[in-house]
Amino acid sequence: MRTLPKKIVVASGNLHKIEEIRSIFSDVEIISMRDAGFKGDIEENGKTFKENAYIKAKAVCDAVNVPVLADDSGLCVDALGGAPGVYSARFSGGNSADNRALLLKRMDNIPHRAAHFACAVCLMYPDGSALFGEGYTKGKILFEEKGDCGFGYDSLFYSYDLKKSFGEATEEEKNSVSHRYRALEDLRSKL
Repeated sequence: MRTLPKKIVVASGNLHKIEEIRSIFSDVEIISMRDAGFKGDIEENGKTFKENAYIKAKAVCDAVNVPVLADDSGLCVDALGGAPGVYSARFSGGNSADNRALLLKRMDNIPHRAAHFACAVCLMYPDGSALFGEGYTKGKILFEEKGDCGFGYDSLFYSYDLKKSFGEATEEEKNSVSHRYRALEDLRSKL
């Protein structure tokens, strides 16, 4: 049985994601991969969130030789066959605002708007062993953006748990029900 390391490098350059992980794993020293000395690019060519989390964790762990946590997450919309899914961050080929605009365009005149955020996390150890966690949060896609908190698709995702968009939620509210929180708690339960 593994224990939670006191210090973990996060295989991400996304500062919002790193801060979210920091607030959820407040009992652990969280270091970004850049601060740990990892400067490379990682090709996320997995077909699932779990595969991409593993690819990122392994690449950074091999380079820095300390425990590394990686996550891959995205928005899955029922009416779009689960898209944008693993392509959430690069859905439009542009930035987050472009991704939201494309999602609204694709959802135009679609009444069934059920969606969920999914997250897979991988904690990779220097000996090559890995632990995984998964988490989901359900909701629906709004017809227009609401709120200016959060990042990514948060302003378009109405959370069934919170009864408001993630864009209208405080960081604490979102972190209490988010897919990333649930994936990290799933991982923690295995330690």
